[in-house]
Amino acid sequence: MKKRLTRKELLPFIALLPPCLIVMEACGGANYWSRQFSARGHQVKLISPQYVKPFVKTNKTDANDAEAICEAALRPSMYFVPAKTIEQQDIQSLHRVRERLMGGRVALINQVRGLLMEYGIVVAKGAWNIRRELPLILEDAENELTLLGRETLLALYNELVELDKRIKCFDEKINIIF
Repeated sequence: MKKRLTRKELLPFIALLPPCLIVMEACGGANYWSRQFSARGHQVKLISPQYVKPFVKTNKTDANDAEAICEAALRPSMYFVPAKTIEQQDIQSLHRVRERLMGGRVALINQVRGLLMEYGIVVAKGAWNIRRELPLILEDAENELTLLGRETLLALYNELVELDKRIKCFDEKINIIF
């Protein structure tokens, strides 16, 4: 079946179809749509994009992608990805946000270490070294830090403390689940 639908039109259209097999590429939103279609009596299968790509014949368009998904789905040895439950998505979301915060903390620490090096102050790698050393550096009147430099580094230290708190909050939520 070929029918062009907007996102808003999709669910009402699917709800009117007799129960059938719906195959989609496993991408952003696929788990949501899988739950919606399954709730309306359809069998839903998801295919990883890497298994669909070899079946795309020409340029990437929605129609070409749909044709490639259909072609891939007909292969007897095709591997389908299980759809995530809402609870699984919640857990994945926690991990993704925590991972982003961790990456931000690493970037912040590297920036602090780089800025300190510009003033001739070297701090060993590791978050614990910055947490321990930076307050001492900010209080040391003998180093070359200016008032503006101290204020800037203090703001970054406060940001680090806040990031640590946010990461700890996510760690606690994850530990409660597991």
